[in-house]
Amino acid sequence: MTSPTQPSPGQPPPTRRPARRAAVDAAETLEADLRARLGALSLEAKVHLLTDAAPRRLPAAPEVGLRAVVLSDGPAGVRGSGEDPRETSASFPAPSALAATWDLALAARTGRMLALEARRHGVDVVLAPAANLQRTPVAGPHAEYFSEDPLLTARLAGEVVASLQADGVGACVRRFVAADSADGSGYVAQVSERALREVYLVPFEAVVRDAGAWCVMVGPGGVDDGVEAAPISEHRRLLRDVLRGEWGFDGVVVGERLPAALGAGAVPEGAVPEDEVPDDEVDQAVLRRLRLAARVGALGDAAAAGGAAAPGGMSATAVPPAGRPPVTGRRADHGTRAGRAFLREVAARSTVVLRDGPRRLPLDASRVLSVALIGPNAVEPFLHPGGGGRVRPDHVVSPAEGLRAALPGAHVSVHRGVPVRRKPPEIDAEDEARDPRTGRRGVRVDVLDAAGSVVESWVEGASWTGWVPTANPAAAAVRVSADVILFEPGEHWVGVGALGWCEVGLDGRPAVVSDAGSAPQRGSRVGPNLDVDAPEAVAGRAVFVLDPRTVRVEATVQALPADGAGRVARAVIRHRRPEPAPEREVADAVAAARTADLVVLVVGTNDDVERVDRDRTSLALPGRQDELVEQVLAARPDAVVVVNAGAPVLLPWLARAQTVLWAWPGGQEFGHALADVLLGRAEPAGRLPWTLPASLADVPVAMAIPGPDGVLAYREGIHVGYRAWEASGRAPAAPFGHGLGWTEWAYTGIGTEEADDGALAVAVRVRNVGGRAGHEVVQTYLEVADDDGASAPERPARWLAGFAVVEAEPGAEVTTTILVPRRAFEVWDAAVSSWVLPAGRYRVRVGRSVRDLRLDVEIRR
Repeated sequence: MTSPTQPSPGQPPPTRRPARRAAVDAAETLEADLRARLGALSLEAKVHLLTDAAPRRLPAAPEVGLRAVVLSDGPAGVRGSGEDPRETSASFPAPSALAATWDLALAARTGRMLALEARRHGVDVVLAPAANLQRTPVAGPHAEYFSEDPLLTARLAGEVVASLQADGVGACVRRFVAADSADGSGYVAQVSERALREVYLVPFEAVVRDAGAWCVMVGPGGVDDGVEAAPISEHRRLLRDVLRGEWGFDGVVVGERLPAALGAGAVPEGAVPEDEVPDDEVDQAVLRRLRLAARVGALGDAAAAGGAAAPGGMSATAVPPAGRPPVTGRRADHGTRAGRAFLREVAARSTVVLRDGPRRLPLDASRVLSVALIGPNAVEPFLHPGGGGRVRPDHVVSPAEGLRAALPGAHVSVHRGVPVRRKPPEIDAEDEARDPRTGRRGVRVDVLDAAGSVVESWVEGASWTGWVPTANPAAAAVRVSADVILFEPGEHWVGVGALGWCEVGLDGRPAVVSDAGSAPQRGSRVGPNLDVDAPEAVAGRAVFVLDPRTVRVEATVQALPADGAGRVARAVIRHRRPEPAPEREVADAVAAARTADLVVLVVGTNDDVERVDRDRTSLALPGRQDELVEQVLAARPDAVVVVNAGAPVLLPWLARAQTVLWAWPGGQEFGHALADVLLGRAEPAGRLPWTLPASLADVPVAMAIPGPDGVLAYREGIHVGYRAWEASGRAPAAPFGHGLGWTEWAYTGIGTEEADDGALAVAVRVRNVGGRAGHEVVQTYLEVADDDGASAPERPARWLAGFAVVEAEPGAEVTTTILVPRRAFEVWDAAVSSWVLPAGRYRVRVGRSVRDLRLDVEIRR
């Protein structure tokens, strides 16, 4: 019998077309189909495709089988279509947390998880990852970015993009380019061509050339590279020559409302007069839209008029509905359960051990019968940065819940210690509010027309968020009313936070009346992302309570046009309960610390402080948290201090604390992950992806404020982040790459071997000399050992050239090979517009951080 894998006797062997040839044929077939569809569109229809789009939905063209393409904010979760602000999603750890793992495999798994979430919500394209750099620690979007290093950012972003798109969901990489902070978001970044090429463009080049990103979003400002100064959305040199020309990008650029942007490759969001744009530019832009649609499954068979055959042989069948069908049922439930475990793993693995002098971690659970959980972030942890990428979590595990689940026999007491919030908390409508008409639990919502008549009415309880979406075309305003229950004796504060014009009353007495002048400054169109992006006016007053009572809250607020369709209003009821005097609250926390077996002090920032739409003005912890830490440490020097923040903060007490962990905005599983780390169920294997300063005065770029002319000068050039720290010689609180983990490592050998393509293979041998199995991040840096003196180009004092994550059991030795590409040795020569390799000797150094380097070897190039 002839084997199925062998040809029959007398027959020629089967022709096996190489995979590359098959891929080329498939691409050519697709392009031919796309051009046939393009030819079936009128110029009017083409311009419609490029201009008539909601901010999170690209328009449809049923006549060629194109449905609307749904986009969703990221990168710490997938928000959904944006049509319902109450929609819940899986809440991921912040991108900086993923970067702290330095683990490319985890990054790839994150991309797959994002794809699963996109499918769950019917989303085609996720607006993530953000490939900008953490140029300054005060930047509002800091935690949404991966790192201050271009290589680490490039590798992680590339893995997320590749795995996300492998599952048929588009990645829209943002914010191209040099859009690294929030203040004055329309600024012009004045950055040298060399700094652009060697630093800021590096991650974008990687996600386009290597990972094959399908979509890129431009930043809101402009770039002056010394050759061309223009808004990035119409920067022909960067979009046309570099992005599309050099890198071969054939996808969609999501950009600004500028007609000139069309010729550079951007999809504008405003009207473009047909006579201003050449036909061939329109055709190319539409072709890119169709190509994206084909990649995400939004391009079906054409629905030709009258049932006639469509052009190019396309059959006349129905166009698929807008957005991919959401995943439901058992498959979705299984994906959600697996997703929770994965999010918990990332949150735990990313935790950085800044200090652990006595090597107390992990703790012995058998000795813990009582826990004092202290700090404002113990009560309300910082789970995700405030901004457009914020999601409403499916659920949240608090630190107390995590510790109680892990220590079922222990008593866990929780003490805030100090207040830090600027705004009073939002009410829990199910527990704290009653409908004034029926007495049911929840908030009464009335949608009003222009005459003030009620056109819709309902009661909302547990799902209440303060956002009221409505598709009713008559909606002009929304009235929210509730009887808020005040139990505790003392001074309460009750009020409403609103967007747009509003009238707020408490117990029938006006609290505030505002006109349209208070409408959101970002324009008249709003969407669910404005819970953090728009200025919310808060109005209310103090209410003194002796016995339990209710106060009637009524607010009538403007209904504004929403992203997509319909209208949306914001009227969140806020309530601050009576609070003890600050000195009493601190004293109670210290007293609890003195008697507990274990003290866990969780301090940090929150989404009032870290917001993508606003840079910080200080690196200090908000409120009196430093004072709280000092007093708790004075009573219990063995307290475990957990810093829950996304961007660097100053820790003046760091040297006096025995054990300090950095726990990022950890998403919905934060509480479980923290318990896993403390009790030895997961290794805190994180390494800092940025530099932790000891003083704001030492920070190389302390602020990012444009000048009066709107220009933000990148004066540091190529010396970004730790590169500037190394050049200055100043000592940070913790250097780039630092993290102790829970075991010890010895570096026992290094060797190098040249590759044919100019790369350098660096073999590093490490041994786990501690008592626990663990992960080590082997970091490889380059330095110039000597050069040609005055003629040599300026180089950083030291720069990251490669890295690898290894695992080993106690006493085991492992060898990893890190490939340092030729590009790591090269510089951009603006005079010849090319990469060049300066000749000379280079020192290859390996170790645990940029300042903890264990072995080195010199090579000549």
